[in-house]
Amino acid sequence: MSTQPVATRIVRCPSCGGASVYGPQNPYRPFCSERCRTQDLSAWATERYAVDAGPDDPSSGDGDDEASDPDR
Repeated sequence: MSTQPVATRIVRCPSCGGASVYGPQNPYRPFCSERCRTQDLSAWATERYAVDAGPDDPSSGDGDDEASDPDR
């Protein structure tokens, strides 16, 4: 079995847009540094980033209304 060297993959850092090594030698991947990783975490913690959940729709049929139905 031969071991071939793995090519270093360079990706764009999601925080600053700079080059970032995407591999085990970069513990902050996909970020380029601890600073960029911390800034991204801070953005989520302060709710600068958010995932739109949409309005609650009782007719969505997700099964959550079973507990409130007295006939069941």
